[in-house]
Amino acid sequence: MEVILREDVVKLGRRGEVVKVAEGYGRNYLLPRGLAMAVTEANKATIARERKAHEARLAKEKSEWESLAGRIAGLRFIAPRKVGENDVLYGSVTSGDIAEFLDGKGIEIDKRKIVLEEPIKNLGDHEVKIRLHPEVTATMRVLVSKEG
Repeated sequence: MEVILREDVVKLGRRGEVVKVAEGYGRNYLLPRGLAMAVTEANKATIARERKAHEARLAKEKSEWESLAGRIAGLRFIAPRKVGENDVLYGSVTSGDIAEFLDGKGIEIDKRKIVLEEPIKNLGDHEVKIRLHPEVTATMRVLVSKEG
């Protein structure tokens, strides 16, 4: 059975693609949930219109995220932390701390979008990447200093 996808479906295809699927999968899962529709000329025209509107919306969102990335790039988070002997931190700076700092600056970012391999556990200057959009990543400076 061939269907036109109305939404991106993981491991199957992207919005607007014509894909071949098993009869049962198409009839019992994709069509009832509105994820796909049958291949007809009218449906192809509908999908083409939807694709143009979707691409325009994505371009607008991307430009908004890029301007936000510019604002974030200008910020620097200074995180004072308690240290023990040999300048070893008692705690760490996590993505939650960074999200809280950004929220205080009026930028609401989900902490899961902040890319930290592991929490920052040493003093100094660090670069932190924030994945705002699939095509837009912001970089922010974090300075971990001694509390005192």
